[in-house]
Amino acid sequence: MSESHGWDEVDAYFTAHLAPDDEDLAAALRDSDAAGLPHINVAGNQGKLLQLLAQIQGARHILEIGTLGGYSTIWLGRALPADGRLVSLEYDPVHAEVAVRNIARAGLDKLVEVRVGPALESLPKLADENPPPFDLVFIDADKANNPHYVEWAVKLSSTGSLIVLDNVVRGGRVTDAGSTASDVVGTRAAIELIGSHPRLSGTAIQTVGTKGYDGFAVARVLA
Repeated sequence: MSESHGWDEVDAYFTAHLAPDDEDLAAALRDSDAAGLPHINVAGNQGKLLQLLAQIQGARHILEIGTLGGYSTIWLGRALPADGRLVSLEYDPVHAEVAVRNIARAGLDKLVEVRVGPALESLPKLADENPPPFDLVFIDADKANNPHYVEWAVKLSSTGSLIVLDNVVRGGRVTDAGSTASDVVGTRAAIELIGSHPRLSGTAIQTVGTKGYDGFAVARVLA
């Protein structure tokens, strides 16, 4: 058994016993695939982790930057109370259309709003609405803008809020200080911002599994 195959087997085992897809989640993946969306959604066990983090937070308001087909959105939306709210920002209108259908089929359309357009344009508009602070922010969009997304997450949250930044290992390339690749440069800038920001306390974890060699960062907003 190859090492990577072993990772896949372990992920499949954990997911089957701890985070199995139900019909709505499975359908979201099928419809995303049928629409030609890239296979970059979170794994099932990672979606369950997001749900648990939102529940541990007692989250009532969630912000997601990067919707794709709505798979992670469904996991997060299911953590909300009946009067909760999730705002998800998606750049691609085709992705957003698929996501809206998937979210509605999962019965979450009353809780979830998908906004279409560049996130760095949507975020100031969202801020202008003076929404309640977001209890959890999940960032899983274009990596070049990661530091900007982290900064906006701080602005739109409050003391005790949680920020989750996905895909921070980049297959190990995050350690390459000389890289000019936009995803590496953006991710390194976000990690260093979390480490130096006076209102953030964070860490990062490496992961292996069906999504390959990667990881995520988590940060808590301080007073």
